[in-house]
Amino acid sequence: MSTAIAWEMTSADFLKLRKRRGTLIWALVLAILPLVIFFAVNAIQHASDPASHGPAGGTANFHDGLRLLGGVFFGPLVAILIGVEAGTNDVAAGVFRDLVVTGRSRLELFATRVPAALALCWLVITSGYALVLLGTFVFADGTPTPDASLILNGYAFVLLATGVLCVVAVGFSSLVASKPAAIIALIAWQIVASPLIASIESLGSSRNIVLSQALAHFSPLRLAGDHGTELAMSGSTAVIVIVAWLAIFLALGAWRTCTMDA
Repeated sequence: MSTAIAWEMTSADFLKLRKRRGTLIWALVLAILPLVIFFAVNAIQHASDPASHGPAGGTANFHDGLRLLGGVFFGPLVAILIGVEAGTNDVAAGVFRDLVVTGRSRLELFATRVPAALALCWLVITSGYALVLLGTFVFADGTPTPDASLILNGYAFVLLATGVLCVVAVGFSSLVASKPAAIIALIAWQIVASPLIASIESLGSSRNIVLSQALAHFSPLRLAGDHGTELAMSGSTAVIVIVAWLAIFLALGAWRTCTMDA
């Protein structure tokens, strides 16, 4: 597949995702609305009782906004929604057979879903991160604000965390070929099962295979808060775990796309 054809196919997949207005609207709602509520509530509390409630911005609230967007809450949900939509869009719309009979390689049809999903996911996440920065500095009210290094590291982390989960979602949803099943399974794993497994100390080092824990290693701050479990692991272990998750689910998704009935 030439670069020009790959670009055209990826652009077509991106356009199909962008036109799925329900998914796009919900992704934007999940990325933006919680942050708006977070900063608005803190600003109102500070305005009504400055002695008891600090400013809504500043470094401390930047940390909380980053947890909301890149940790175990809304950023992962955005990545799952968009990744699953990309993985199941052709089958759900009933056009997979039409694409196959054009003579395009099934592997190519799968491969172009990934960059299209990443592009849309990162556009949504970037809008959320911009809102975090806006609230952090506008409502700082003289309190310390994050420096350039923390801002860049935070942005790189949210792109990594959501991007990896989005790609896994593309592969997993292509494998199961069911949008509802893929969304339910991935959310249950990411939001419920992963923190639970990480908290079971008797599992020992085997808990390192949990994707969310490997991703948390690259966070510039503690994502789990004061009471959550966050495992200590080496950078090489975290990289291996992330690469393994990507390789396994991309391979499974590609296999399913190449072998499923048209």
